[in-house]
Formats: sequence, structure tokens, C-alpha cells
Amino acid sequence: MLYIYAIFLFALVWLSKIIIRRTIFDFISKLAGKTSSDLDDKVLEAIKRPTEFLIAVTGAYFAADIVSFGDPVGFILDNSIMSLFYVAIFWMIYNALEPMTYIVVGYTKMFGKGLSDDIANFVLNIIKFLIFAIAFMTILQEWGYNIGGFLASLGLVGMALAFAARDTVSNLFGSVVIFSDKPFEIGDWIKTTDAEGIVETIGMRSTKIRTFANALVSVPNGSLAHSSILNWTKMGKRRVKFDIGLTYDTDEKSMKNIVKQIKSMLNKHKDIHKDTIHIYFSAFGDSSLNIFCYYFTKSTAWDEFMRVREDTMFKIMQIVKSNNSNFAFPSSSIYIEKGQVD
Repeated sequence: MLYIYAIFLFALVWLSKIIIRRTIFDFISKLAGKTSSDLDDKVLEAIKRPTEFLIAVTGAYFAADIVSFGDPVGFILDNSIMSLFYVAIFWMIYNALEPMTYIVVGYTKMFGKGLSDDIANFVLNIIKFLIFAIAFMTILQEWGYNIGGFLASLGLVGMALAFAARDTVSNLFGSVVIFSDKPFEIGDWIKTTDAEGIVETIGMRSTKIRTFANALVSVPNGSLAHSSILNWTKMGKRRVKFDIGLTYDTDEKSMKNIVKQIKSMLNKHKDIHKDTIHIYFSAFGDSSLNIFCYYFTKSTAWDEFMRVREDTMFKIMQIVKSNNSNFAFPSSSIYIEKGQVD
């Protein structure tokens, strides 16, 4: 008779599982579908199967409680049901973690420090591993194993692994620093002590930089986190600086006109910053009259910068030519004095 009661109770709990799935879960799903966020839908979907499994295990627990089995069957059955109960609980927590990661990512993005998918997945995997380890030790303890000795052995193994993987740990923490401080992003032109070029990928272990020679350099994130990084892409404008040398037969009036017209040309140029333009007759060189040119382009992109620089230089050539002057080049004058030869 007790077996019939146990089977009836288990069947009743199993039926309640079906009812809960088709009524309560469906009702909550409809409510979640009306919200603007899909996070609640993901959490609900994540815990649905573990919840159903938990209800079934609960039914098995009450059914087994009605029928008293002697040892060793009772011991094995009770511990097995409790182990399945712990599996259901930790399974539910494990599945709910992934949707909750979106909350962390979304929250940090509000402050301009969004976590990358790599960092989010890394943190998620660490937490999942901890949940798995706690569940495993809980089940072992349920079966009567000595957890203290097990943890002590894990501590020794962990110390050995930590020593062997110290570089890996350094790179992982370097990744956290890079993703939180954002000294550079994918597509930025950076210069470090190890490489200079365009950032292609930022991984958990290393950052890949494409050099201007088209070589791909992998720099460990631990090294990047402890080195100075020059980010050229973050420039608001880009400097152009050079000297031009004119021949010494350029008169004062022409020199003044050339300086004035170069300044005027740069001030009218749509791609040149108007705030900082310095054009001056700067020095009497060994073989030239030097004009100092210093200004900034609005674009920091390499191709656009070179195009604007080239355009301004062509215009300077036209200005020099229109004022009947020429560009000087290094030269030497030799004077031969006529005299009586003994």
C-alpha cells in the first residue's frame, strides 16, 4: 500500500509540474513579453527547465520518504535524490548567469566603460566554474566525503598552477586594465615600446597590431598595461612643420609678399585649423633665406593628412613662383682673385 501512495504522490507532483509549466510559466512569459526589455524573457527561459527538474526531484523526495528503505538502499536513494536536488538548484543559478551578464554590460556602458564580449565571457566563465566547483563539493559532502582534505589538495595544486600561469594571469589583468581605461580601441593608430601600427584585435591574452610594413605583431596585454602608449588617433588635429629655403637674390619686398600670401592661403584653406598658423622669415641660412612654416590639418587620418599637406605645398610653390623667387639648394660660391703670378 505504501508503494501505491508513493507512486500516486510522485504522479501528482509530476502533474503539478505540467500544470505549472502550462499556466504559471506561460502567464509570466506573457507578462515578460509586454516589457521593453528582453532580459526577463531570457532569464525565464534559462530557469524553466531547471525548475521543472527541481519539481520532479521534489516529488521523488516525498515519494521516497513515504517508503522506508533499509540500508544500503535507503542511504543510496536518499543521497541520490539530495544530489539531484543540489544539481537542480545549481543548474538554475548556472543558466541564469548568462542573461544577467547583459545587465552588467549595459550598466557599465551608461558610464562610457562598456565591457567587451571577451571580458564579459571571461567573468562569466570564472563564475560558472566557481558554481560548478561549489556544487561538486556540496554533493561530495552529502555523500560523506572529507571536504577539508580535498580543499587542501586543491590548494597545493592551485599554488602550482598559479606559479606556472603567472604570465597568463598578468595578461588577463592587463586585459581588464585595457578594457576599463580604454587607452586605445580597435582601429586606432598607436605606438608602444614594442610596436607601432593599427590595432586589429584586443583579446584576453594579447593585442594584435598591424604595422605599416603590413606585419602583424602580437603584444601581451600584461606588457601593454605597464608601458606608455602613444595614441595618434586621439589627436584632435595633426601638425605640419617644415622650413622652405629661398635663394639669396629674393628681395625684401618679395619675401614679405611670400610670407603674407602663404599665411593668407592657409587661413582660407578649408582643411587647415585657423587657430595655429605660424609663417615667419626665420633665418639666414648658409645658402638660403629660410621661412618657417607651422600649422595643423583638421583631419588626423594619414591619407587625408598627406593629401592636405601636399595641396598646401603645391600652393606654396605657386606663391614662390608668382613672386619671381626660387627655392634654394645647398651650394658654394668660389671667387677667384686675379693677381700677378711669380
